[in-house]
Amino acid sequence: AIQGELGAFSHEAARGAFGPQVAIVPRRTFEEMFEAVNNGDADVAVVPIENTLVGSIIKNYDLLVEHQLQIAAELVLRIVHNLIAKPGVALHDIKHVFSHPVALAQCERFLKANPGLQVEQAYDTAGSVKMVMEGDDRTAAGIAGVAAAEVYGAQIVVPGIESHAQNFTRFFVLTPPGRVKQVQLPSAGPGRKTSVVFRIANRPGGLYEALSAFASEGVDLTKIESRPIEGRPWEYSFYLDLVGAEDTPAVQRALASLAKGTESIRVLGSYATLTV
Repeated sequence: AIQGELGAFSHEAARGAFGPQVAIVPRRTFEEMFEAVNNGDADVAVVPIENTLVGSIIKNYDLLVEHQLQIAAELVLRIVHNLIAKPGVALHDIKHVFSHPVALAQCERFLKANPGLQVEQAYDTAGSVKMVMEGDDRTAAGIAGVAAAEVYGAQIVVPGIESHAQNFTRFFVLTPPGRVKQVQLPSAGPGRKTSVVFRIANRPGGLYEALSAFASEGVDLTKIESRPIEGRPWEYSFYLDLVGAEDTPAVQRALASLAKGTESIRVLGSYATLTV
């Protein structure tokens, strides 16, 4: 399951992870994507969680807590935006450009260099290309990945129009806990990471004490994210990504120490990373 249309960057990530024959279940919203796995319409969800330019996809952190899915793997995808139009259309023919607001922001330099282009928002990158190809307007173009051009029979007019080359999105492959071992990513790297979410009482030094468990065991933390707890103003859940598998001694000791000072703790997954 993915959020967005066929040809979206999540589709590219899924193809890179599972091969070109992977069956894609498109869903319009992130909530519907999670539900597709919960109700058995899909085996896994390929979920964007963080981008190097725009930061965390906050909605999906909240959905991780709401649902009991586990992280089976992590994918890192290089995001390359392209100006895509109907076959035979040249740059000077284009008057209107459609894409997701985040994609438009990531192509700001190109759009500023071409002030004659009227920019309009769409709900999805690949969806903008689908809309262009279904319409009759040959002055319209979308901004999306190469997969969108392939899926809808469109033409890449200008490749690589993103403002920053260091544009990567991190995805989680999520599946029900009983299915984690069935998710096979043969080209995943040997290293492992672990993600946890926990809550602590709102008291002085509480977060410091929680994090000190990892420092004392020499466990490297790669990310921390806080999210408000519904119904408890100014209190937060904390998400941690750390280097090391859940079953390694240092990580086990750090998690046991963390559990002593928290209201709740949940391991979201221990997984390998795949770059696609």
